[in-house]
Amino acid sequence: MYPGFFHWWKEAQRHASEHHGAHASCGPAACGPGGRRQRHRGPDDHEAAGEDGGGFGVRRPLRFMAWKLELDENQVDKLAAILADLKTERAQAAVDHQRSVGTFADVLSPETFDKDAARAAANARVVTAERLRDAVVKALEKTHALLTPDQRKQLAYLLRSGQLTI
Repeated sequence: MYPGFFHWWKEAQRHASEHHGAHASCGPAACGPGGRRQRHRGPDDHEAAGEDGGGFGVRRPLRFMAWKLELDENQVDKLAAILADLKTERAQAAVDHQRSVGTFADVLSPETFDKDAARAAANARVVTAERLRDAVVKALEKTHALLTPDQRKQLAYLLRSGQLTI
């Protein structure tokens, strides 16, 4: 069991005994400072608040874009496919990055430095960056074709203002 869990569990037990079990079913997250009851949050609430663990998720940007751009169902379906492809490409880029870090570590371990292996790992990073660049351009092109002129203007504003990133 993870050692950090013990503190959480003990706090849950303490809160449950202090409040005579009134909040025992929700755990310590349901009780705020001083034992005040907070609204129980579901999994979608964590995702909407940006607490999904990082990375580029599809559901949150899709919901945000559908709301801000007032997309119809057909547009939402097509945009979901575009974002899913982009998410997959970014995940592959992260895997390639970790692989190159491992190669760099392997090059540093021996007595002699293998310049060719280090160069190959660095070149692999360049290829990955180019592939990711092409995927972003392709996603932008498909999104441009999907949106109306007003929706494109709104999306451009969201990008410039930092409310949405690509």
